[in-house]
Amino acid sequence: MKKMLLAICMILTALTLIAPSAAGATGQKENISVLIDDLPVTFDVEPVMQNGRTLVPFRAVVEGLNTHVDWDSDTQTVTAKKGDTQIRLQMGSKSAYRNGNNILMDVPPMIEDGRTLIPLRFFAEAFDCDVAWNSSTYTVHIISPPTNMEVIGFYALGDANTSSWSDLFGRSYPQTGTGNTGTVSELALGWYSLDETGSLLTKSRTGWQRPDGWENMLKAADNYNLATEMVIHWTDQGSTINKFLKDKPAQDKAVEEIVKETQIYGGVNLDFEGLGWNADMEELRDTKNNFTSFIELLSGRLKEAGLNLTLTLHAPNSAYKGYDYAALGSLADRIIIMAYDYGSTPEPVNLVMQAVETAGRAVPPEKLVLGISAPSETAESIIAKVGIAKRYGLKGVALWRLGVIPGEMWDTLKKHIHPINI
Repeated sequence: MKKMLLAICMILTALTLIAPSAAGATGQKENISVLIDDLPVTFDVEPVMQNGRTLVPFRAVVEGLNTHVDWDSDTQTVTAKKGDTQIRLQMGSKSAYRNGNNILMDVPPMIEDGRTLIPLRFFAEAFDCDVAWNSSTYTVHIISPPTNMEVIGFYALGDANTSSWSDLFGRSYPQTGTGNTGTVSELALGWYSLDETGSLLTKSRTGWQRPDGWENMLKAADNYNLATEMVIHWTDQGSTINKFLKDKPAQDKAVEEIVKETQIYGGVNLDFEGLGWNADMEELRDTKNNFTSFIELLSGRLKEAGLNLTLTLHAPNSAYKGYDYAALGSLADRIIIMAYDYGSTPEPVNLVMQAVETAGRAVPPEKLVLGISAPSETAESIIAKVGIAKRYGLKGVALWRLGVIPGEMWDTLKKHIHPINI
């Protein structure tokens, strides 16, 4: 009897160990997760396993890859297009077409609970993604191919240990080399500030200043085909910005000096920080309106001169609410969303995505740039941040700042982005 009981226990134990794998193979009990560029994909119908292949809801995947899709209900055919690649799949058929070429799949697309499910590996690889399956966690990892986008590098606050020059050119000042210039489209040169009278400053109380030999930077940027913008950085300490925004003569003076100075750059990057902190509803309304009025004045003059205006703004889900994204988006050529300083590192993906989604409801994505704070990220975590810019079709990313970006992070950026020349 004891031997029989022991045998039964051993059999039950073996079945317990085997059951999860058997269930997973049929796709009935194991939940399959999908990550695109380290970002989770949410499904309204669970992915399933079919003959060892993962099938996933089509729409969730195309949105995750920012791909255009058409559905023909008459022929039950799905067509997806991104860049120069187009694929076509028909429900129940193992034949798929990539740019007109017939490809035989292991399993056909199917409809489950009213949702179209497609073979994930085929779809992702058809768009040149890297796909990996983790059998222990039942997770599909997809890395999308490098995307063409603008990459703005902030060149500011450097010192002997965190030199923006050395980080960019790979050599000590004034020597130059290719370095990381091939990973950057534009330099945001943090050399200016303003005061309450509207005077343009080349040295601020917060450390932003134009360095000696700054002309060498402009020459080097031109040699390496890097666009430049002058950054005007100002914080609202002591309500200095708010006072300025109520002084029309000071604003007129500032606009004149800015437009004159900008002639040697491609445009202006205005970084007014701290607006709306702890403001009541009336103060917040006035701050938003006053700031927008100043931007309208500056934008008009810059457009007349054929110069660009970039606004670097606190994220809409930050504590600084003094920025009317919709109004400012209609005036500026670009808005950099400072989606960082949320209190933990790496920056929480859900909050960064929330910032982008909120901004995207007010400003077209092709005008939005995701600000990334390099000190807050790692070579691994920055994949998801770049992935957010890819997923939402943003204009690009802005790196804070040159001089504090480690080599491993540069390597990651080079794998995931093709910088666009501006």
